[in-house]
Amino acid sequence: MDKLECLIDLQTLTIEGHIDLFYGDESGFSLIPVVPYGWQAADHALERTSQASRRLNVLAWIDQAGHLVSFTSPVSVNSQFVISCVEEWVLSLSRPTVLVLDNAPMHRSKAFQACFERWQQAGLYIFFLPAYSPHLNKVECLWRKIKYEWLDTAAYTSYESLTQAVKAILAEFGTKYTIRFTQNHSIINSV
Repeated sequence: MDKLECLIDLQTLTIEGHIDLFYGDESGFSLIPVVPYGWQAADHALERTSQASRRLNVLAWIDQAGHLVSFTSPVSVNSQFVISCVEEWVLSLSRPTVLVLDNAPMHRSKAFQACFERWQQAGLYIFFLPAYSPHLNKVECLWRKIKYEWLDTAAYTSYESLTQAVKAILAEFGTKYTIRFTQNHSIINSV
């Protein structure tokens, strides 16, 4: 059975109520906005602050129903940060849960993998996506929505305003901000 078939089986188990299935990843937000296109009045000069190198990193996982678990860090996300976040989250699990991750080095580190047995005893299992398949990771939808739709341009006036805006979106996810995934078994059509 290949990874895609396994992922479809995991979705089926989730729909049937046997497990919880979350999709996880990290993303960064800096003062260099993600602007696929834009419009600007001819008499309005665009200014960029000198703090453009600062970055807010977000680690998050989301399930099919739109439940979000997120953690933020002003410093780089590494294996130890991910481990500490998983350690905190695993305490709240009420039934077997699968966390789908990509093959980032922080997820494949010896320190991260050394935790698998302990997490499995607590009901958490890690499932790695095939290489180069971000289209199979539902949390990628969250990053697209935040960066391309939900972050207002005013958020880019300072690092503090960007941090506040991103944290507000994460806090209001599920009420003011939502993503609706399809409920069919097709992984490809649901992302």
